Amino acid sequence: MKGSELANLRVLIAGGGTGGHIIPALAVARELVARHAAEVLFVGTARGMETRLVPEAGFELRLIDVGPLNNVSMLTRIRTLLDLPRSIFACRRLIRAFHPGVVFGVGGYASGPAVAAALRLGIPAMAFEPNAFPGLANRLVGKRVQAAAVNFPAAMAWFHNAEVTGIPVRPEFFSLEPPSSGEPHLLVFGGSQGARLFNQTLPQVIAALLDAVPGLTVLHQSGVRHIESTLAAYQASGADPRRWEVRPFLDDMPARFAHAHLVMARSGASTVAELAAAGKPALLVPFAAATDNHQECNAKEMVDAGAAVLLHERDLGTPGPLLTALTGLLESPERLAAMGHAARTQAHPDAAARIADRLAALAVAGS
Repeated sequence: MKGSELANLRVLIAGGGTGGHIIPALAVARELVARHAAEVLFVGTARGMETRLVPEAGFELRLIDVGPLNNVSMLTRIRTLLDLPRSIFACRRLIRAFHPGVVFGVGGYASGPAVAAALRLGIPAMAFEPNAFPGLANRLVGKRVQAAAVNFPAAMAWFHNAEVTGIPVRPEFFSLEPPSSGEPHLLVFGGSQGARLFNQTLPQVIAALLDAVPGLTVLHQSGVRHIESTLAAYQASGADPRRWEVRPFLDDMPARFAHAHLVMARSGASTVAELAAAGKPALLVPFAAATDNHQECNAKEMVDAGAAVLLHERDLGTPGPLLTALTGLLESPERLAAMGHAARTQAHPDAAARIADRLAALAVAGS
């Protein structure tokens, strides 16, 4: 659907908190503008990344006051429940002032009140769920929305009129060339802040891993806060410093992916989508404290597809399981290649465009 049949298409996008919510939402917003000349308004909270990312992208952002309900203390939950009617009322005022043809809930604190307000006002609403197991806000509204865009088939059961669209991912990930070097290269990262568990466990196995896999090199993103301790641990390991590198932050992740034969990472939705787009085999270690254990659900989907190996945090309590898993993968180029091909089958290069077109169609149908 190129070009909307609805003149002056307006879309309200609600949610945020983490980059996993707001970055795909911004990709969809750009497609809405490019494909349908839409006017887009974001609704979020003051505590989320949207306060920085949305204005930087050139979109208008309105803030409401709403807090978390899941995995919080009873006092916090009571406060949020008391604030909820006020946050829904605030969203109703925003919707009446903006007159959107459709509301898009992307998850996060502001998503639930905005979608609830849209449903009460008779405005078409669509939910976005990047994880295999939906968050609380989407579980509450999933059967009441007019449509949903999900990343994993397992999430479809929670929604009315769901479609597997995938997660919008930067185009660079889809056009990566195979690694230029035949020598194996391992990329380790746990998000922009690093994964403390990785910083503690990789130095424990690095010397033995380099001995076991000839020619192997390792690039490890530690996060800015942990660079000194992680670097000191690697240096104390006695491993050949010419074959490993610890960096606080990697600012060109597509290029880093391109060089890697294997990626060790957490299994947040955006990371999993990038691995699929790049066709990269992975050793995934879900963050055990993730809400509703959604990272493990994501990892299992990739394992079932043949694209990843899963280790739990408890498996990293001793060096043995991690060393065995990494060695077994890195010593088998054929297995890595098969896993990479399997990962690519989970990719969705047109996710942002499909979601934007579906939002436009919902607005047309509801006009």
